[in-house]
Parts: sequence; C-alpha cells; structure tokens
Amino acid sequence: DFRSTVSEVLENALKGRGTANFEFPLYTKDKRRVDVLLNATPRLDANGNVVGVIGVGQDITARKLFEEEKTRVAKELQTFIDTANAPIFGIDDKGLVNEWNNKAAEITGFSREQVIGRSLVKDFITEEYRVSVRDVLDKALKGVGTANFEFPLYTVDGQRVEV
Repeated sequence: DFRSTVSEVLENALKGRGTANFEFPLYTKDKRRVDVLLNATPRLDANGNVVGVIGVGQDITARKLFEEEKTRVAKELQTFIDTANAPIFGIDDKGLVNEWNNKAAEITGFSREQVIGRSLVKDFITEEYRVSVRDVLDKALKGVGTANFEFPLYTVDGQRVEV
C-alpha cells in the first residue's frame, strides 16, 4: 500500500524536506492503474517557515509501459543470443568482447566470464587472420556489414576452430 509512503513524503515536505521523483501507482474509480511521478517541495513564507507543500504529480503510465516492453524485448533478444545454434560474439568500440553466447563458449571452451573485457582480435584470433578480422570488425562498427566471413578462433587448449 503506497498510501502510507505518499503520506510520509508529504509529511517530510511539511518538515522542510522535499522529495523528488517518487513513483507510485494510483487506481482510478474503474480500477485502472495510473503510474505517477511525484515531486513534493516545502512551500515557504517570506521568513522561511514551511506553510504548505507544493506537490506535482505526472502521469508516467505510458513511459512505464514502454520501459517494461523494452525490458521484455531485451530479455527475449538475450535469450535468443544465448541459445542460438551459432557462435555469437560482440565487441565494443575498443575491440573488447562484450558478448559471448553459449555456442561460442561450447566450441572454444572459453566461458563468457573468461572472455568478457578481453581483446577479441589479439587474444582469440589466429595471427594470420588478425588484420582481416580487425578490418571486418572496424567496418561493422561503422555500420558496414560483411556476409559470411569465416575465420579461425583459438580454443581454450590452443587449437583452432573455424567460425
């Protein structure tokens, strides 16, 4: 029940302590939920005494629904990446691994934890492919795609595996 918490926010404002960005649900007469963002600020007289509270509530229902949908889609995509039957890896703009799915871990023997934050090209690509892989990755980071580029990765035991 948020009634007691909202009361506390308003009481704090009456004591001179404002509250910013407090979120809580309200329910309309027809039982529809409305998410509200509340800011409560003490209202002061000319002498600095608290004489009331200025409360501003904003309906953030649409934003909350969008955030929930975005979170749901992100989880769905992460599940797809994790369970894909192909190795999927990602790098940041410095070439450091920031994604390594289950299939990549399975075929290389390197767990996600072992590769995250390491240089993909320097640490996992065989030497004769480093320049070409770096070029493909640089293009990808600039939005230029490359289809069906195969290259070998090192496995945990130093073997080569084609991906």
